[in-house]
Amino acid sequence: MSPRGRRDRGVTAVEFAGWVPILLIVALAALQLGIVGYAALQAGTAARAAARTASQEEIADEAAADGRAAINGSLTVDIAIDPCGDEATATARVTIPSVIPFIDDFDEASRTVTMPCD
Repeated sequence: MSPRGRRDRGVTAVEFAGWVPILLIVALAALQLGIVGYAALQAGTAARAAARTASQEEIADEAAADGRAAINGSLTVDIAIDPCGDEATATARVTIPSVIPFIDDFDEASRTVTMPCD
């Protein structure tokens, strides 16, 4: 083996170690984007379930509980109900969890659904 070949030994490992943090940050950012989308979908599901129940006057008091029951239990949701007049409106706000280190301040995903009352 030539003297030059011995000096290049391990260069690839050092280059790989330099790229690993960047690749991890990109992977976590992609995962966080998926979590944001999932939280928005769950907010829509909770709002739809709560509005559906709130539109039925005989069980309207169970609307918030039905909205919470409609989504994954690991998410935090706040549901506001505007009771029946001609329409029932439910707004669900789901707190977006963070997977990126040192960033805990993600906003909420919010969805509002209106349904006609029975």
